[in-house]
Amino acid sequence: MKNRPLSKSIAMKSFAAPALAIAAGTTAAVASAPAHAWGNEGHEIVATIAQHYMTPKTLAAINALVAQDTSTLTAHTIAAEATWADAYRASSTAAYNATHNWHFADIEIPGGTLKAACSDFPPLPAGTPASAGPANDCHVDKITEDLAELGPGSTAAVAEQVLALKFVLHFIGDEHQPLHSADENDAGGNLKNVSAAKLGSGNLHAFWDTQFVASYGTNYATVAGKLEAAITKTNFTAWYAGTPADWAAEANAAAVSTAYGMLPTPNAKGVYVLPASYVTAAEDVVGVQLQRAGVRLAFALNQVFDPNGSVPNIPSRTQAPAPTHQAIPSSAFIASDLRNHRQYDDR
Repeated sequence: MKNRPLSKSIAMKSFAAPALAIAAGTTAAVASAPAHAWGNEGHEIVATIAQHYMTPKTLAAINALVAQDTSTLTAHTIAAEATWADAYRASSTAAYNATHNWHFADIEIPGGTLKAACSDFPPLPAGTPASAGPANDCHVDKITEDLAELGPGSTAAVAEQVLALKFVLHFIGDEHQPLHSADENDAGGNLKNVSAAKLGSGNLHAFWDTQFVASYGTNYATVAGKLEAAITKTNFTAWYAGTPADWAAEANAAAVSTAYGMLPTPNAKGVYVLPASYVTAAEDVVGVQLQRAGVRLAFALNQVFDPNGSVPNIPSRTQAPAPTHQAIPSSAFIASDLRNHRQYDDR
């Protein structure tokens, strides 16, 4: 399969904003707890699936940029770099204020629009790097801007290209987490307290970030392999296409139908006690969204680095069993995802 063009339906920007101060190895924690779509493991899974479908030219170009990264916030592998944007945002108050909105698009349910969720798509001033863009932007715009700084024809400084790559690796994963593309006047589920058998208690957003991902296992490479093995030819053909706006709309639909749509009535304490049917449905949605994100991350980067290359490893299977998953005790997923000292609150 040849790469199809990645449509850029969002105009490039021209609006001033505070510059993003990039400091390698900063460690100060911010007071507000940031969003961590998928947690570390989910982002590592997405990046690992994506590598399976990157052309050799794309993979070589990405590895060359990763080798130029001087940040000490993450290891310098593609999977680890996919977690960098969370680590950077948590590294200082300035980093948090400059970038935390970029991780989501709170498309309100019901009746919200992507335009409103993205603050009317604030423009990027001509000549301004994407890393210094408006702080009130969203993941859809940032993906488009960051991709524009990558590829053989890029005129951006190498350091800026490294940043752009790390943001793309992360934000395409972010927008596939349904509660990073939807809101019910609850900070993307952070204001809804939930509990479930074997999963403990927490907020709805955290469950979608981590608990439901951990049901597939706690070794990201193993989980990525299982999820990739369940992608059919029909799946791949349908998913290897589209725009960031399309993908956000799809994730929002998953929030409407499942993340919010299947919630039970809260109990007298305001807690949503999730039945087994909700947990199973959520885990199924999470598996598909991780698969889609991996395929689309490869699509976006192949289009930029090797638009005429032949995509490797396209599935030939017409049917595949759904990857198995099971409830993981809360202590297990917390241990697996605290490798970079993550917190589990959004916004």
